[in-house]
Amino acid sequence: MSEELTLESLELKKPLDKMTQKELRELCMEKIPMITGASGMSKEELLPAIKEILGIEDEVVEGTPYKDQIHAIKQDIRALRAKKVESANRKEREILRKKINKLKKRTRRLAHANA
Repeated sequence: MSEELTLESLELKKPLDKMTQKELRELCMEKIPMITGASGMSKEELLPAIKEILGIEDEVVEGTPYKDQIHAIKQDIRALRAKKVESANRKEREILRKKINKLKKRTRRLAHANA
């Protein structure tokens, strides 16, 4: 390829971060042959490799704290589910179920705010 690869020359329909793993793999196979082994790479491996080839600097991700919060909330959900399974009291199970649902809604809101 004589022309230099740029983000514009790839004519992408959506941003790299929003592309699925399958779309990123296809992009590598069709338009970026310098990346070898793309078929076995995950999205987390493909994104930095593509950005490096294109010369895109990784920006500081503002959403990182959200990911940490979501991870912590999901750990709480797992603990509550275990507690719910062990509980013999129907009333306590109902309370735990409601707490779990609230936490799940919170993770969705955080994920949506980060998108």
